[in-house]
Order: sequence, then structure tokens, then C-alpha cells
Amino acid sequence: MELNDCIKSREAEGKEKHVPGLKLTGCSPCGDLGLTISVGDEVPHPTTPEHHIKHLGVHGLTKDNKLVFITRLELGDGYVLPNVKINIKPDVFTKVFVTSFCNIHGLWENSIDI
Repeated sequence: MELNDCIKSREAEGKEKHVPGLKLTGCSPCGDLGLTISVGDEVPHPTTPEHHIKHLGVHGLTKDNKLVFITRLELGDGYVLPNVKINIKPDVFTKVFVTSFCNIHGLWENSIDI
């Protein structure tokens, strides 16, 4: 089995509840980009102790083509809705990759160009 076989994307069944939705907004005062990450935009993902998004992972592709870790956001065991916002340095990154991990359905990914 390959790593790509374990990570599901927009083409997989169940994507409506699991693929991280990504939205960029500008921040005039600081110059950063606000990245909003939400899981379950099309169909709300359950948020119960039995079925939930456990964590989000964020990586970025730098302008010199290196993949770097940005952050991991722990969401607990069904007590927090998977909807967060972080700031991204637009002068550092060309693309951001986000994964969401469902405790039942595994790892899902999405990306956005900066």
C-alpha cells in the first residue's frame, strides 16, 4: 500500500463531510493572509465523541520549493467544530496543504495556491 492510497481527496466518496474547505482573505494592517479551514462545508461533519474530526495538519510549499510543517491543530474528541483560522505569510509560501483526520474515516486532504 502506498501513502497516496491512505490519503483521500475531493474525488473520494464521502468528501462532502471530510475534505478541508480552504478560504484565503487578506489582512491589510499585517500583510498576512487569513486561511480559514472548515470541514463539512457541503454536509456538516458529526461532532460527537463517537465520530469527529480529531486534528488538522497544515504544511506549506515555500517559494524555493521546500515542503515545511506549519502547524497541527488538535480538536479534541468531538467537542470542537472543525472551523479555524490561521495567518499565512504570503511572501514565504506558494501553496498550502491541509489534512483533516476523521477518527472513523481516516485522513483527507486539500490544497490552495497562495
